[in-house]
Amino acid sequence: MSKTVVVAFANNKGGSGKTTTCSNVACAMAMQGKKVLMIDGDMQLNLTISYFDEDTALAFAQNGKNIYTAIKEEKDLSDFVVSTEYKHLDLVPSTSLMSAIEFDLFTKWQREFILKKCLEPVKARGYYDYILIDAPPTLGGWVMNIMCASDFLVIPVEASPWGLFGLANMFEFVGQVKTLAPTLEVLGIAVTKADERKKYFKQTLETLQNTDGARLFKNYIRVDSAVEWSQDNSKPVVAYKKTSRSAVEYTNLAKEIMKYAHR
Repeated sequence: MSKTVVVAFANNKGGSGKTTTCSNVACAMAMQGKKVLMIDGDMQLNLTISYFDEDTALAFAQNGKNIYTAIKEEKDLSDFVVSTEYKHLDLVPSTSLMSAIEFDLFTKWQREFILKKCLEPVKARGYYDYILIDAPPTLGGWVMNIMCASDFLVIPVEASPWGLFGLANMFEFVGQVKTLAPTLEVLGIAVTKADERKKYFKQTLETLQNTDGARLFKNYIRVDSAVEWSQDNSKPVVAYKKTSRSAVEYTNLAKEIMKYAHR
């Protein structure tokens, strides 16, 4: 039975390309023959909408087939998994009710480990090679839950003057989490929305290359209109337009993540 590896995608700054990276890396892994479960941990439902139309996403929210219900009731996450149209690729949807998750967690015993407990039966079955979790752009109890349930952390960073803002806070938070989950490792920083024509792109790379305690992934994601078109069609770009520049880059990033994500 293979070991299931859990990877969280998190950045406390919005607009980092976090959800798009999680969505496309997951799909690229599945296209490489890996069995992958995605967990949409954000109340904005963007990961869910990356694979389902809005009506279907809202139905998941209304019928209880979502991460909020699982966490609130502390249930086995297996009961909340839905299949996507892609082979070997499943999802635990989100809901706007996730806006109340911090309050719900506050009342629970060992509240930092609720998601980890809900994930244990899924991991024990050994069906999935990877579980990828899309975290909301905050640093609170729910994100701490996500990190405590994860083996590795990927931090997407937008290649812009504002992209590095808050990164120090992110690493400080990770340090706090590691007091509870000492085996958590920062797998690396993934640069997104890169424009090689801009001077600040080079400056961003140089700054990140000198960041202590985190590798900078070799493969970065450049700006590509194909990503927006794929999102408009509720599909990951690696499936929507396989020959696009961004599809190739996400596929290469997924391979790089799989290369390092082992113990």
